[in-house]
This record gives sequence, C-alpha cells and structure tokens, in this order.
Amino acid sequence: MSEGFSDYYDATAGRPPRPTLLDALDWFAGAAGFAVDLGCGDGRDTIELLRRGWRVLAIDADPDAIARLRARTLPAGAELETRQARFERSSWPRCDLVNASFSLPLCPAEEFPGLWRRVAGSLVPGGRFAGQLYGPRDDWAGRSGMTHHDRASVEALLAGFAIERLEEEESDVVTPRGRPKHWHIFHIVARALMGH
Repeated sequence: MSEGFSDYYDATAGRPPRPTLLDALDWFAGAAGFAVDLGCGDGRDTIELLRRGWRVLAIDADPDAIARLRARTLPAGAELETRQARFERSSWPRCDLVNASFSLPLCPAEEFPGLWRRVAGSLVPGGRFAGQLYGPRDDWAGRSGMTHHDRASVEALLAGFAIERLEEEESDVVTPRGRPKHWHIFHIVARALMGH
C-alpha cells in the first residue's frame, strides 16, 4: 500500500496489544522466550512482549515505525533488536513465537509461499504463530501487493500446527484513517508440532 503509516500510528497510539498475541502468550503459561514481530509497526505488541520478559526482534519496512518504536519507553532490562526491512525478504533466527498482527496480508501474493515457509520453518517445536490473514470477501481483496486466503487455504497453511485459535470475522467498520471498510479476517494462534 503506497501511503505511509504515520497517520495510522497517530490514530492508534495507546491501543492495547492484539488479542491474538495475548492468547499466544497465555498458551506459553508465563514462560518467556525469543519472539519475532513481523510488521511490528510502532510496537504495540513488541512492548507487551518486552514487558513480559521476552527477547524480541522487531521487523518493519517503514522507517517511521522503527523510529517510533525505538523512541518508546522500554521496560527495564528489555532485549530488543530492530530491523528496517520488508519481512518477505528477511530472514531471522529460530524462535519460540512469530507474531504478525495484521501484517502478512501486506505481502505480495507471489512472495507469500516463501514467506510462510520461513515463518513455519523458523519456529521451534512447540513454538507459535499469532496473527491475521485476510479472506476473499475483504474490501481489499484484489489489490495488488496483497494476499488473501479462503478458509480452506488457511487450514492448509496450518497443516503441521495444532490450531489453538482460528476465528473468522466479518465486520463493517470505519478504519483508524476514517474510511468505511468491510473486513474479512482470520485470527490465528497455532502451535508448531514439529520442526519444519
């Protein structure tokens, strides 16, 4: 998407971490590990991970997002590494959690299979993916530079995972930028059953 995200960050400042991240953290039952936050934005999920003692690699293509995250007050002892890069062209170490709140649909369709292989392959056995995918009835379906999945393809992506949350949502809302939009979203938390 061509426009920057500064106005989005301004409109969503102070919002809590995403429910999918909180669900995944609950499944870890308090054990902190190493997380990769793909499309971290200004850090609404990254900060929660750090607050709970996780080490985090936060990746975002937008330099403003990384600058805003670096400017935030971090919890004492926080172990944060940031990287300005498009996540579909990035690699990262093995990890306990890949968090991708509303970011993976921004991957071009032709690059998504390789990105998903990296996501799944980076998780240690018992590691988790938390995030969203957009469905075919979403208003943004058909936009260039984006990926949408129907339920069958979402379930196919999650083969090799234990699905801990798979919630399909459709709603009509006004976006933080003030535009009406029909959302078709899959909210996902899934645990890797074995090394990929």
